[in-house]
Amino acid sequence: MLYSVSHITTLEYAAPVRLAQFNVRLRPANWPGQIVSDYVLTIEPQPVQVTEGEGGYYVNETRFELREPITKLQIESRFTAECEALPFFLSEASGPSLTELRERAMTTPDLSALAPASYIFGSPIAMPEHDIAMWAGSFIEETMPVMEAGRALMHAIHEEFAYDAKATRTDTPPIEAFRNRHGVCQDFSHIMIIAARAYGIPAAYVSGYLRTLPPAGKERLVGADAMHAWVNLWCGEELGWVGFDPTNAALADTDHILIGMGRDYSDVAPLDGTFRGSSEQKMYYSVDVAPLD
Repeated sequence: MLYSVSHITTLEYAAPVRLAQFNVRLRPANWPGQIVSDYVLTIEPQPVQVTEGEGGYYVNETRFELREPITKLQIESRFTAECEALPFFLSEASGPSLTELRERAMTTPDLSALAPASYIFGSPIAMPEHDIAMWAGSFIEETMPVMEAGRALMHAIHEEFAYDAKATRTDTPPIEAFRNRHGVCQDFSHIMIIAARAYGIPAAYVSGYLRTLPPAGKERLVGADAMHAWVNLWCGEELGWVGFDPTNAALADTDHILIGMGRDYSDVAPLDGTFRGSSEQKMYYSVDVAPLD
């Protein structure tokens, strides 16, 4: 599938702010089966300094600075992405048992941003939670193959939790969404990550997009027209990182466009920063993922 992706973010301040510094994480990282071209990032007003680099994990980061007072900031990210279908064998793949997987993850000689050992332990948002671990233990066993465990977690969240865009905020703790049994893709992804790590499965948070319009005859996926989140599980050297979307109970496929991957949302947040001033802030965004073929 070939897509044209547009993401416009607008920030408005009730009074002028100055010396603003921001981090933008919207340029897609390289990922197998995904080819990105024609990436353009437009910032108004124009920054005095822009630096391109890598974030702490598997994500691209653009840093920019505004020195003059502003009351409005607009950031527009555009690119074209071609997404290949998942290999057919993944639908039947099982992978190693959880016991074997845990040992492999801890002994794999890899210190890169994709090293499985980096995604086994608690992180700033996805901290260990006893209640979530006990819940997952009702359907996960040590002898279970990792792909089976991933599917079990994904389907349990999809069946037991209700999607409700008004139920949580960006800073709502995962345990609160878990106990209330409702939330959005960010909440569901954090819950799945915490549950997977509790049983030694390397689990990462993925920030990305879903196609806006579904194929003919298929239902529209939940989470389109906004940034979406899902979970990558490391399933051993043979299978590598596999995407599980608990919001839609589906493996990440041609409908999913990956932007970045980290331990949790804090590593891949699309925008954060600081400014000097004390002012009410409002944020608006517009996302469009349009198929081109």
